[in-house]
Amino acid sequence: MAMTEKQKMLAGMKYVNVDKELSADRWKTRKRINEFNELSKETPDEAMKILSNVFKRTGKNFNVMAPFQCDYGYSITVGDNFFANYGCTFIDVGSITIGDNCLLGPNCQIYTVDHAFDVGERNRGVEYPGSVTIGDNLWAGGSVVITPNVTLGNNVIIAAGAVVTKSFGDNVLIGGNPARVIKKLK
Repeated sequence: MAMTEKQKMLAGMKYVNVDKELSADRWKTRKRINEFNELSKETPDEAMKILSNVFKRTGKNFNVMAPFQCDYGYSITVGDNFFANYGCTFIDVGSITIGDNCLLGPNCQIYTVDHAFDVGERNRGVEYPGSVTIGDNLWAGGSVVITPNVTLGNNVIIAAGAVVTKSFGDNVLIGGNPARVIKKLK
């Protein structure tokens, strides 16, 4: 039996993003995220309930400031004591897994999709999922961008404005474009 485009995407395989099922999923999530963004102005606790139902899993003490955007939500897992400041965007085609005690500054962006290099495939909507995995105790400054297929260890600090295009281990301060180790942390 042939796999659906959604099954391919969730399996980390090349898929077509203009698929009707995926388009419907994005639209459903967009409506829920818009509701979250509006409700958070009035009733933040109710807004967090909406978002926790959009995400695959959320830990205790989960807090996201509006506005927030994501594609699907069902590929996002965050641990305990998670905070995302204003304007964060998660392009969650592939999985986004974030550990405990993580702080994201304003306008942080996590991307888990690459488009096809071949113009014909790209024009047909072909995409390639890539996961992002973040350990415990991350602090990302404002406007950090994390690209697909990146793994970050525990106790990582990312300087504001950094573009993280490769993986880093534990106990490092990284920054720049592309990000590099600035300092080892104790």
